[in-house]
Amino acid sequence: MTDEKPNNQATENKDRPSMQRGQYFRGRRGGGMRKGNRRQRFMEKPEYDQKTLDIARVVRVTKGGKRFSFRATIVIGNGKGKVGVGIAKGRDVVQSIQKAFNCAKKDLVNIVIVNGTIPYQSEAKYNSAIVIIKPARSGIKAGGPVRVVAQLAGITSLTGKLVKRTNNKVNIAMATVEALRKIRDKKRK
Repeated sequence: MTDEKPNNQATENKDRPSMQRGQYFRGRRGGGMRKGNRRQRFMEKPEYDQKTLDIARVVRVTKGGKRFSFRATIVIGNGKGKVGVGIAKGRDVVQSIQKAFNCAKKDLVNIVIVNGTIPYQSEAKYNSAIVIIKPARSGIKAGGPVRVVAQLAGITSLTGKLVKRTNNKVNIAMATVEALRKIRDKKRK
């Protein structure tokens, strides 16, 4: 006589409730289903992609000494024609990045994209940076902040040129956004 156990695995799985989106699960250490557990079963894709352009430590001299804070510059975009640049300061890097993200979200620009590029040439000046962007057919030919802004906006082909050279990434990114803001759809007019 063979000792065969009935396969109760199927019935056990039916009795156990399935994990719903947003519920927590037990980790390797048996962390339990408490609210503070950071591990989640399903991670949702964020609405906007972000790229950090610059993080700088800034100092404010006061009577009692020096106060250090951080300034973050980030670019956000959805890859479908919306892009924004945000600059903010905070006590630590994480706080400054979160504040810059919220700042960029408030100042989003809608861009007209035709066949993966812009419809016509545009030029803009922001402080010391002058940027010219032109439509292209074969990839993004631009450097640094111009490339980052174009990629996050969803532009696949573009030629960018800095007329007045500057090393300030913030000014270049803001000039690029201003140049993109000037482009209007000719069909709507």
